[in-house]
Amino acid sequence: MSVDNSTSQDRKKSLKASKPSDSSPQQVEVPRFMGRHIPPIDRLLIRVIPPVLIVAVMIWVLSNPEAASAAISEMRTFVTGKFTWLFILYSVFTVVVCIWLSMSRVGKIRLGGPNAKPQHSKFAWYSMLFACGQGIGLIFWSVAEPIMLRDENPVIPAMPGGGGEEGAIVWTYFHWGLTAWAMYCAVAVCLAYSHHNLGKTLTFREATVDILPRWSRRGAGVIVELLAIIATVLGLATSFGFAAMQFSSGLTSFTGLTASPMMWLMVILIFAGITSISAIVGINKGMARISGLNSILSIALVAAVLIFGPSLYIISNMSQTFGSFFTNFANMSLWTDSGLAATTLDSWQDSWNGWWTVFIWCWVIAFSPFVAGFIARISRGRTIREFVLGVTIIPSLIVMVWVAVIGSAAIYYDDQTDRGVSAAVAEDTSSGLFVMLDSLPVVGTILLVASTILVATYYVTSLDSGIYALSEFVSAPGKSGPVFRVVLVLSVATVTTVLLTMGGTAVVDTVQTGTIIGAFPFSFVIILMIINLIRRLLKRDKAIKQLEKDINNPDPNLVFVPDPSGEGAIRKTEPDQGSHN
Repeated sequence: MSVDNSTSQDRKKSLKASKPSDSSPQQVEVPRFMGRHIPPIDRLLIRVIPPVLIVAVMIWVLSNPEAASAAISEMRTFVTGKFTWLFILYSVFTVVVCIWLSMSRVGKIRLGGPNAKPQHSKFAWYSMLFACGQGIGLIFWSVAEPIMLRDENPVIPAMPGGGGEEGAIVWTYFHWGLTAWAMYCAVAVCLAYSHHNLGKTLTFREATVDILPRWSRRGAGVIVELLAIIATVLGLATSFGFAAMQFSSGLTSFTGLTASPMMWLMVILIFAGITSISAIVGINKGMARISGLNSILSIALVAAVLIFGPSLYIISNMSQTFGSFFTNFANMSLWTDSGLAATTLDSWQDSWNGWWTVFIWCWVIAFSPFVAGFIARISRGRTIREFVLGVTIIPSLIVMVWVAVIGSAAIYYDDQTDRGVSAAVAEDTSSGLFVMLDSLPVVGTILLVASTILVATYYVTSLDSGIYALSEFVSAPGKSGPVFRVVLVLSVATVTTVLLTMGGTAVVDTVQTGTIIGAFPFSFVIILMIINLIRRLLKRDKAIKQLEKDINNPDPNLVFVPDPSGEGAIRKTEPDQGSHN
């Protein structure tokens, strides 16, 4: 039985087929598109406004760095003084949402429909999501934070006759472990379900605006996407700058070379080149291979420190601090330093949370657009329960073991060298790891080289994932090509070069703080998106379940006619007379 001409035309317009084989019919690319087509004017705004705003911010910061720094510091003080409670409750909210997703019946839902299969092995999956989410930060803060907090930290009482070493390690677990990963996970699962199961584009606007009144969705979608793009570009650029400085510090530790703007420029070019190659090769091959290397080097680094370092002290401290973490988790999660709320905060520097918890939670929120977007992309075929446990529990355990080994060794050698590691961290935060590794017998020099390579590979994976997410935000519902992704890499590298060569570390610090402040309005977008996910899951009935199956059905005989409103429609028809059976 043949179909009419209109059906044939619909099929040609709406089905995107993969390359056919001689013995099978063409397969439709899934998930089938169910999102909204962006009006040309909206697409123009999304493409033009972010670079204009970013250039304006760069000019402002570079032309008058002191005034820019003062203004941004005042905004940070306002956010810290008035909204510490918001960030604390937000972090707890994401943990509760992840617990609900993993323990309720919705945990059985498979991303991509009931027949979807995971695209990556568990080792590759864990490697990629860990490298994207935390690798570059953890490799330095695993030494810097325990050292900087060892003399004073709240909630956890100091040891009798000693300092706050236990609390320093436990707070580092807290800041880089379960809660941080729950914040990434809650955002990622919103994007993943919206894209893989409902056929929406992998963008924040499509995961958020459904909950809003129809009249406001178009304008709200543009604003949401602008915030996501700006946060991604500035987050990548400032992180690129710090990665360049930290990699240079690593080179200095075993080569004797002096870090300089010229070295920073060379490092930026090398990082950008490697990321461009990965963008051309493709995410399944390029980043998966680099992330696998990350994991191997990380395991080797931690194992070497455990074996050749103060093994007995590390194991004992790991046991004690693990217990302390689980005992004090609720208190740390809800600690707001309420006494400060009774006074006017003169500077964010007067707040412990301003230095640490609020700072880190804002940084996680600012990184959520590209970290969560990337995690969502690579997680097709996982159930929501498997997704949540994989994105929260496994990385958190890795973080805790990493910090227990590296951080404990740093404190041990800090005592052995009369606070030598503390002095190095006070002078340059990025140098603490290398000073600690240099104290290790036998393998110290080898580990200096390995850790420097890790800085490069971890940042390349972060940049790679960020570029893929950014290209999705800008190009959706179209697909970005490798050339466009390379252009994005070069654009981020250019912004980084301008910041470092013209303004130095002070300018990068200022823009980084500005990026953190940008997390404040974006946090409301994320809260709205999570509420929308909960609404979608609770209203999931038989019709929606069937829709999820149809959206992820590659059978070309299933004709899909998308509705311009974004609601979509599924219509089945019998095969054409000349089609394969």
